[in-house]
Amino acid sequence: MKYTNSERGQSLVELAISIVILIYLLAGAVEFGIVFFQYVQLRDAAQEGALYGSMHPPADAAADTSAIENRAKNASTSPIKLATDPNVTVDVVVTDGQYCEGGSLEITVSYPHKVFMPFMSQFIGEFVNLDAVVTDTILTPICP
Repeated sequence: MKYTNSERGQSLVELAISIVILIYLLAGAVEFGIVFFQYVQLRDAAQEGALYGSMHPPADAAADTSAIENRAKNASTSPIKLATDPNVTVDVVVTDGQYCEGGSLEITVSYPHKVFMPFMSQFIGEFVNLDAVVTDTILTPICP
């Protein structure tokens, strides 16, 4: 079968359109993978902070929670350097107001992921806010 010039041109246009679509899909998959990896890192950091906080809870609402925050931030350095990145925030809240055994401690680690693929930001925005929340039970000290 012999193709005419117009048929060859049509095939080239179809290839160009389908390659653009495939590149968008591939870029989206790569971006999603990076965002997911960063979320897993934040969740692990929140779990580390919650574990530490369950054994060393703040004494009351006015107590300093920097030890718990530092433990969460120092849990990992890859892909985000949690300890040095100013965009990483760690919030510590005792959810039921009980600062002793049986109370609930909630750790939230947040990070705004900047979308690095220039054309992907048109679809999902310039930033994707990642929030990892872990709640743990306070184990010590024993309530009076």
